[in-house]
Amino acid sequence: MPAAARIKVSDFFTPEEWAPLVARSSWKGVALVAHCWSVILLAGAVGVVWPITMPLMVMIIGARQLGLAILMHEAAHGGLHPNQKVNDVLGHWLCAVPVGASLPGYRPYHLNHHKFAQQPEDPDLPLSAPFPVTRDSLRRKMVRDLTGQTFFKQRVVPLLQLLGVRRGHKDEVLTLTAASVAPFLLVNLGMLAVLAAVGLWWAWLALWLLPMATWFPLVTRLRNIAEHAVTPDPADPLRHARTTRARWWERLLIAPYWVNYHCEHHMFMYLPCWSLPKAHRMLGEKGVWPRMEVREGYAAVLKEAASRP
Repeated sequence: MPAAARIKVSDFFTPEEWAPLVARSSWKGVALVAHCWSVILLAGAVGVVWPITMPLMVMIIGARQLGLAILMHEAAHGGLHPNQKVNDVLGHWLCAVPVGASLPGYRPYHLNHHKFAQQPEDPDLPLSAPFPVTRDSLRRKMVRDLTGQTFFKQRVVPLLQLLGVRRGHKDEVLTLTAASVAPFLLVNLGMLAVLAAVGLWWAWLALWLLPMATWFPLVTRLRNIAEHAVTPDPADPLRHARTTRARWWERLLIAPYWVNYHCEHHMFMYLPCWSLPKAHRMLGEKGVWPRMEVREGYAAVLKEAASRP
């Protein structure tokens, strides 16, 4: 069971360069969580006041629901706060649970992904291994996301299995989701109750559940494709994960909180997410970019992922 190849930090950064990059912050992670929820609340308010904006608000909120999952991922690496208890409370209750995930369940799963990235033992390999696919195949996957079919499989089926209504095989992802069903339901029922108390029960359906059932699964799929699908060399730690240079609207609607710097994240897995853009720039100044897997924008990645005749 060989682990993925590793790099030495000293091959790329001096100790003086590395120390500020890897430093934890007692306020930046908290600020990111607050920012994520602020965007969700502001977009929800805009959708309530100006219903004509709802399609765009659904996309923005769905992307921030992905943002919560990304910040849970940050917490899995201990990056949200230098105090482990604060880090885990933020990552679990304010990031993971509202979108149906579990930080304690996700952390060992995800660290195994880093240990065996793109190797046969990688638990995330099934997400990238099928690519490239045909355009029709990718289109069908995206339609399933936008029509709620993926949401039904990942959220509703585990609930039915947990209640004994539906039986069958549970893969690891569904089991992780089922483990967080009760907290997920409690938090979401609480949100619904608060909105119902002010006469806005429908806003939970239209501006929280609908984004979670449509745009969130789609951008999660795009994230997974961009990170590891069709990468050129599973044995090269600079090329088994991809950095996608995101435009401003892609950061708004697809890739929040620097998740697009995935090559750097695998090279230096304990860098806080806010340090990834600076690390990327410094690697460019050192002439490392040509050795890395980097693409310009998500359209270029999707074109390559859907290149099978």
